[in-house]
Amino acid sequence: MNFRQFDEAYLQLLCLGDPEVEAHFTIYFGELMLAKLRARVKSTHIIDDIRQETFSRVLQILRSRGGVRHPERLGALVNAVCTNVFREGCRSRRYEEFPAEGLAMSVGDVVDGLISEEQRRTVRRVLGELPESDRRLLRAIFFDEASREEICADLHVDREYLRVRLHRAKEKFRALFERSENQQPTRPLSSRF
Repeated sequence: MNFRQFDEAYLQLLCLGDPEVEAHFTIYFGELMLAKLRARVKSTHIIDDIRQETFSRVLQILRSRGGVRHPERLGALVNAVCTNVFREGCRSRRYEEFPAEGLAMSVGDVVDGLISEEQRRTVRRVLGELPESDRRLLRAIFFDEASREEICADLHVDREYLRVRLHRAKEKFRALFERSENQQPTRPLSSRF
């Protein structure tokens, strides 16, 4: 799929109902939501319901309250609305077959499916060996799916320094993990850490 920049012009065309932009918006974010929801939702009908409700709410936000102040945050808005729609369905028991904890660990669930129990123990042990600040940062980025803005506010850093801290934390994790893996004969972790 071709990536389009989410800028003011894109949002204006989306709010005006431009067919090409609407098609791009629903396909692009529809695929992302599908990947996110598959870990939790068994029924394709429920996934479709969640996606449609998410699109409806996001378009209502964009068209009624003056949209979003920062167009580049459109992805975060769609993600947050999707998570809220899913959680509302769990609370109202519309999705009884699914656990109430919702999507909080969706990335972790995907990773859990790719690695063995022994590797999960290694990951937990390595995370435990990291300094608290690195551990909090990696957890916020990869498991809690927090926005960069939230993480910057929590750590009292700007986005540029966050990028540096994240790089350093990932490098520390990678080095500790590889050292642990070399001590145990297991297959390598196929994750983006």
